[in-house]
Parts: sequence; structure tokens; C-alpha cells
Amino acid sequence: MRSHVPRGPWGVLIALTVMGAWLGHLVWLLVGTRLSLASPLAWLHIALQAYLCTGLFITGHDAMHGTVSRRRWVNETVGTLACFLFAGLSYRRLVVNHRAHHADPTGPDDPDFSTRTQSFWPWFTTFMVRYMTWPQFLVMAAKFNVLLWLGVAPWRIWAFWVAPAVMGTVQLFYFGTYLPHRRPDTPEMRPHHARSLPRNHLWAMLSCYFFGYHWEHHESPSTPWWALWRMRDARARAAAVPPERAVGL
Repeated sequence: MRSHVPRGPWGVLIALTVMGAWLGHLVWLLVGTRLSLASPLAWLHIALQAYLCTGLFITGHDAMHGTVSRRRWVNETVGTLACFLFAGLSYRRLVVNHRAHHADPTGPDDPDFSTRTQSFWPWFTTFMVRYMTWPQFLVMAAKFNVLLWLGVAPWRIWAFWVAPAVMGTVQLFYFGTYLPHRRPDTPEMRPHHARSLPRNHLWAMLSCYFFGYHWEHHESPSTPWWALWRMRDARARAAAVPPERAVGL
């Protein structure tokens, strides 16, 4: 299966678009609108901001795999900024952990996997404990206090910044870790111990930026998130080829 390494400026442009949309929408929610939580429209914007938070981390994840740009320093800059903005995360720490995940998916050294339980919330709790650090808490507290100092109402910070980040984290874990890697393993998960979620490309994009096509991601980590649907289609076409024709390919 051929990978789709980005050529030209597309990886950088898409990354900047996602990051710019997240930042612009957040600033508007914090200081540029009179929306209150009594308005159903406010809840729609909270859901949108959560989705943009998910995209922010997906951007950082792509940078870890060098798929934002062919220039290493660009990947590291984008990844560091995206992870910091998402939740004060250390990009370097994430790179180490993510490499361990790809080296042995669902194995004993996989920091993303729970060998003790396959239940969602206990696994999610274990996942968060492994990734959260005291420096991260200090960074988030500093961000919160800076927003208060700038005059942003506390309820806006909680509703439009904190809650979407938490919702995005749950979305990422559910569609990008829990569903793709939970046991029992089935034949289609080989050799990566990862499954791809069914349904169509629209749902894949809305659910987690095509990250539900997780077998394809493990098969070709050099493929950016926005090209995973091509990998999915290529896999489907390969599976549809009769064995006698596949021999002659």
C-alpha cells in the first residue's frame, strides 16, 4: 500500500488553517460575542470549539510523524505550538510516548493501552494519568490566570476553553485509541493490532479527522490525516481484487 507523503505547501497550509480556526474561534467566544449559556447557539459553538481542539491535537500528532512539512524544524515548531495550545502538553514527551505506541501497539510497553481493563472510563483514567504532568498543570493554571487578568469572565473560560479541551480529549481517546485498539483482536487488525472504523468518509472526518482509519495510519504513519481516506480506499480496492488477479499484479 503506497503512502501519501505531502508534497508542496499543503501540510503547512492545512496545519495553519486548523490552528488559526481554533484560535480565531476561541478569541471570538471569549471576548467577541455576547452569547450566553442560555442560548442553544452557544452550545453549538462549544461543540465546534471541541472539534477544533481535536483538530489541534491531530495537527500536533501529524507533526510527530513528520507529515506537516518535509523540513524537520517546521514539524517541530508546529507540533510544539499545537500541543502547547491544546493543553500545555510537552511535544518532546509526546513524541517519545507515541513512538513507543507505534513500536508495540497494545503491547506491555504501549503507553496508550491498558492491559488491566478494556472498560472505557478506567482505561481513559489510566491513559490520562500516564500523560498528565505537573508542569502541564502549571502551564494551564498560568493560561487561566492570564485570561482572568485580561478581563475574560470566568464562566467563559470554563465553557469556551476548558470544556472544549476536555471534550476534544475524550473524542481523541474514544475514536483514536479505544475503538481502534480495544480487544479482542480480530483478523483484520493484523499486524498492527488496530482496526479501522466502518461507515463513510464524511463520518470519519466528523468523528475524528479520519483518525478512525487507524489500521491505515499504522500501516503508513507517513500519510497525513487528510490523506488517510485515500489509504482507506486503496485498501478497499486491494481487498476487492480476486486472488487470481492479485498474483499477477
